[in-house]
Amino acid sequence: MKTAITAFLVSTTVLPMAALAQEHADHAGHEMGTMHPAAQPAPPKPAPMEAMDHSGHDMQQMPGMDMPGDAANHASELTPFAEGSGTARLPGNEGPMHGLHLMSGDWMLMAHGTVSLQYTDHGGPRGDDKLYATSMAMLSAERDTGWGRIQGKAMMSLEPAMDARGYPNQFATGETAGGLPLVDRQHPHDLFMELAARIDINAGPGTLFLYGGPVGEPALGPSAFMHRGSARYNPEPPITHHRFDSTHITYGVVTAGYSAPLFQVEASAFRGQEPDEHRWNIETPKLDSWSVRATLTPSRRWALQASYGQLKQPEALHPGEDEHRFTASAHYAAGGLSAMLAFSAKDRVPGDTLTAWLAEANWDIDAHNTLFGRIENVANDELFPDHEDPLHDQAFRVSKFQLGYARRIPLGPVELALGGSVNAYAKPAALDAAYGANPMGYTLFARITLGH
Repeated sequence: MKTAITAFLVSTTVLPMAALAQEHADHAGHEMGTMHPAAQPAPPKPAPMEAMDHSGHDMQQMPGMDMPGDAANHASELTPFAEGSGTARLPGNEGPMHGLHLMSGDWMLMAHGTVSLQYTDHGGPRGDDKLYATSMAMLSAERDTGWGRIQGKAMMSLEPAMDARGYPNQFATGETAGGLPLVDRQHPHDLFMELAARIDINAGPGTLFLYGGPVGEPALGPSAFMHRGSARYNPEPPITHHRFDSTHITYGVVTAGYSAPLFQVEASAFRGQEPDEHRWNIETPKLDSWSVRATLTPSRRWALQASYGQLKQPEALHPGEDEHRFTASAHYAAGGLSAMLAFSAKDRVPGDTLTAWLAEANWDIDAHNTLFGRIENVANDELFPDHEDPLHDQAFRVSKFQLGYARRIPLGPVELALGGSVNAYAKPAALDAAYGANPMGYTLFARITLGH
């Protein structure tokens, strides 16, 4: 595993940095003065030559703000990173979160939401099909002050209204329904996905920040899949979800860190246990686990993160087992393309270390057409939860290959996306009896999104 981690860090840090050096050599002076608004001290200090003073434009982009024409383009040039879920960062070229925005006094209010009607059909002996809907609504309010920024976030979903077993997702595992493990299923999200606040205080070239609330996301892993541009139109959650971003709904989170234009370092205390199957309530917050994360954003094209966490008994089906989780990821965005490569090592204590790889991309070919895809490789020992099964607790390495298309149709303040994806899998022959020799699947979707 150490060799795999070393190879990943070299490929996602050294190589991108070499490419960035060439990029800056070719475009010297072109991307000057990139600073996130939350990292700008007030009042502004005299800027050196390589940090041009843009105060004459009399505007600043607030995260999540859509602005017309040249104003939006100029604001994008000022932002070296975009804000992902929780306190995670994305490349600046991801841009602000889409949605409706309005000013109420000194406060910027933002509303964003999506509803997706989907039909999924997975073949093979364990396959299933289902017509279902996924949903997410976000509300945020923020205010810039003379000393920093105040931000409040709320995110909710009506997915608890669906069957507790969720929907088909071949080779995915994690959480329970009716006390039984979910295998080849994706669980519904909770009603409350985030109820948190963040305060930034100007400090030198960046800010000291404090984030937290009864429902939030600790500093562990890349931004959650529903917030990544690389997965924007993908209708299926990754089968590696519980290796990278399963903590995006955590009951009890406190995160402190330092945010500067080119980097961010942070540490969290949070509840390690995953949400239970009662998805309408808010569970009792705890601070029994911890994590640390470092993120590098050397240009608007790149966001590189590495994180480590120790989670106390995260899985209900593995009582008495803690988890040590390491993740690293490289996210790239430019020219309508958003892509991410990520690695995870899940070390059960006591138990084995299981690794996973994830590569995904979303390419907006033009104003109406998008191609997307994902490749995953994961070692999973939860495919046979029956203790009497001879394959129980055996780890099998499975790969999923997915390719899809979306047709985007602007409809005033919302966007309609119509599309679908197909899946194929590679697996050991020992799984043929359970899954068939060549299982395949597909998903069709019609998605309405507020803002586009």
